[in-house]
Amino acid sequence: MATIQTNVLPKTYTPPSTSKVSIAGPSSLRLLPVGPAFVSHLRLTIHHDHSFEAHDAHLEKERQKLEELQNSAANGDDDLGVGDEPEAAELLALDPKEWKKHDYYAVLGLSHLRYKATAEQIKIAHRKKVLKHHPDKKVTSGALQSTSSLLAGVNLNTNDDAFFKCIAKAHEVLTNPEKRRQYDSVDHELMDSQEDDPIPSVFSKNKTGLSDQEFFKTFGPIFERESRFSKKQPVPMLGDIDASKEHVEGFYDVWYNFDSWRSFEWLDKEINEGSDNRDDKRYTEKKNKSERARRKKEDIARLRQLVDLTLSLDPRIKRIKQQEKEAREAKKAAKSTPASGAATPQKSKAQEEEEKRKKEEEEKAAKADAKKAKAAAANAAKKARRAARAEEA
Repeated sequence: MATIQTNVLPKTYTPPSTSKVSIAGPSSLRLLPVGPAFVSHLRLTIHHDHSFEAHDAHLEKERQKLEELQNSAANGDDDLGVGDEPEAAELLALDPKEWKKHDYYAVLGLSHLRYKATAEQIKIAHRKKVLKHHPDKKVTSGALQSTSSLLAGVNLNTNDDAFFKCIAKAHEVLTNPEKRRQYDSVDHELMDSQEDDPIPSVFSKNKTGLSDQEFFKTFGPIFERESRFSKKQPVPMLGDIDASKEHVEGFYDVWYNFDSWRSFEWLDKEINEGSDNRDDKRYTEKKNKSERARRKKEDIARLRQLVDLTLSLDPRIKRIKQQEKEAREAKKAAKSTPASGAATPQKSKAQEEEEKRKKEEEEKAAKADAKKAKAAAANAAKKARRAARAEEA
């Protein structure tokens, strides 16, 4: 059996003193999974239930969709001339998270049509944008490639599909009638043009009017722009200088009783995501409702003020009033003409004054006779009363 020999400590040995420094306790750090590999893992987990076969089938389906879109475009289908507008750098750099601030018509290349764009034009413009900006197409045609079968067809640069998300959101909004109405009510171009509308205070300060041509050039497009919000269509337009009295009166009658469907839900404040506080939700909804009512009231007042200004500057109103005055004078002259139609000789001014003087003298004489008769009657009554009292005595 082996033995272990140890040296005996010398008598002068003293144990070392204990250190006062304490060891720090364990700490926890949160690791954030990031990167294209984790994104692909999430897609495989959430969308394909960890099945590589389902993932490959999805990629094949997406590839077939792209081929169909490319073939339909190559066959020369009528594109209605939409979706080909130039894309500025600011447009391509849009943040999908700020989706309420986007110009969806510009995103789909429909800036020249805007609210006039039809459902078919929106569909074709969306198809063109998908063909141009689809993330899978960018990966297959770009320099960034992956040898992994799992990452095949997946956009490894997560920033590349930001504009594609904007395209999808624009298509979602513009193909939903209710959402499109809310968006069209506060369209960027509409809000900018309303800021340039004429203000009554400017005309009152300058005390200057507009020529006929300037009046119709200024106010005609404004009412054409606002007519889209009428619940009753068609809406009479401003017309021109030669418009009839009936048209002018009908125009102002409709616009003074304008029934607008315009709403302001699009400007509502969003409820914080993940908030389960019912009081916060109720407060936000109540505030949004109050703001919508305020904006609606201001919009009605703005339109009424605009109609008032148009009426005050309309050159046709002066013409119509002059025509009505001439018609009244003609009617009055017709009544004074004898029924036989014989022309009566014009009386001179001296004759008219003589007749007037004689008439006044006759009236004065009649008043004097009436006064004398009244005095005589009073005297007779007085004498009768005296005689009656004398007989009684």
